[in-house]
Amino acid sequence: MKIAILGNGRMGKRITELAQERGHTITCTSSSEKPANTLDLSCADVAIDFSTPTTAFENINHALKSGIPVISGTTGWLENLQEIESLCLSKKGAFLYASNFSLGMNIFFELNKTLARLMKNQNYESSLHEIHHTKKLDSPSGTAKTLSNQMDEILENNTTITAERTGDVPGTHIINYSSTVDELEIKHTAKNRDGFAMGAIIAAEWIIGKEGVFNMQDVLAQ
Repeated sequence: MKIAILGNGRMGKRITELAQERGHTITCTSSSEKPANTLDLSCADVAIDFSTPTTAFENINHALKSGIPVISGTTGWLENLQEIESLCLSKKGAFLYASNFSLGMNIFFELNKTLARLMKNQNYESSLHEIHHTKKLDSPSGTAKTLSNQMDEILENNTTITAERTGDVPGTHIINYSSTVDELEIKHTAKNRDGFAMGAIIAAEWIIGKEGVFNMQDVLAQ
């Protein structure tokens, strides 16, 4: 598989390393010095975007107009998500967005929804605390927003989110339910970035030959 890497930060570099270990070829890589819209993407089978909130929309737009499927894990740009999805459908392309690509976190998403259903109409206050490294550009993170949106839809309330930026933490998310008599908590801790990177590569392998708008649950279902 020939991959265009859109964004050459920590995630882009790790995806490059793991993809090459799996026998894939990196055809081109965008960076701040070499923006994605200046690259010829026609030689790639798929693009993987882990760029920045300010460049993701243009990167994905360019890839879809170049006729190649796109995997994106960049957060902080989702006010333009509907426009990208419409472009994808009009071009008969393929696009997959996930706020978090790790298998463990996607299992955690399902646990979060199950727990919220059990806690609905109980006398508990819900809250979410997330911790990321100091170079994380968006706060709260896209993963935290996904978790809180899941909870709010089921609980029909507004879950309190607190965000912490410290050190080189890949990502920790803690869901808490508290009452006057007890407290219940579930937690996901990423030990490194490999789970995110490998999930994105697996999604890229999966999307080849498909048409439409997808999410990580579609990949895991198969």
